[in-house]
Amino acid sequence: MPLLRLSPIACTLFLAALFANAAAAHEPAKAGLDRPAALETSRAAVGKEVGDYALTDRFGRPLRLAAYRGRPLVVSLVYTACTDVCPVTTRFLAGAIREAQRVLGPGTFATLTVGYNPPSDSPVAMGDFARRNAIALPDWEFAAAEPATVAALARDLGFSYVATGGGFDHIAQTTIVDGAGRVYRQVYGEEPEVRQIVEPMRELIAGAPSSGLALPVVLEKIRLWCTVYDPAAGRYRLDYALFIEILTGLTVVGGVALFLYRGRARA
Repeated sequence: MPLLRLSPIACTLFLAALFANAAAAHEPAKAGLDRPAALETSRAAVGKEVGDYALTDRFGRPLRLAAYRGRPLVVSLVYTACTDVCPVTTRFLAGAIREAQRVLGPGTFATLTVGYNPPSDSPVAMGDFARRNAIALPDWEFAAAEPATVAALARDLGFSYVATGGGFDHIAQTTIVDGAGRVYRQVYGEEPEVRQIVEPMRELIAGAPSSGLALPVVLEKIRLWCTVYDPAAGRYRLDYALFIEILTGLTVVGGVALFLYRGRARA
């Protein structure tokens, strides 16, 4: 059987490919995100205060996190060059935020998306990211920050990410911050259930202390507690039966209190 003869050039290319494959086999694989550790870091951030960091919004205006104190804040971190997880998570979040605004009322909470890959995630890039994903909801801002600020904010939020050859490896995390600026809840996944976003904010808003017992305030809190999630429809609706039960109970208690007050006044 005749031997296969290679030309000098083909032989050189063959040997080069052979050595390249051998080198690749001995090259250590690039470490990705340690997901168990990332989840542990994320959960450990619950209850911790988020600092008052200086950001720049998509229009180039200065923005401080302290401006959001006093109401719940939904925070997501993205990098604008992402083509899969970040856009999908952001578009899903838009649907959840739209439902939350319908249920909880306009102005009751805010949403903030921050780019964590400066300088690529500039204010202009954040604005373009919002447009590409068709985000035009009120009280939702897209902002950029300096590298040191991004690192500190990510640490406070318990958000972990690792640079890779094609971008970043990170968990899909949305953080809900309470009115005092503390991490209240972490929500995971590219498309979590709508109620995973809405419920924590409903708890915060309905459970917030009121400055008085004015009837409209009381009725609004009752409405929030009587609003239930319908999994089949993927929306919230008012449970009128529960609403009537609570109103009936309050009426009875009020009637008894009035009877006792009048009885004491006549004595």
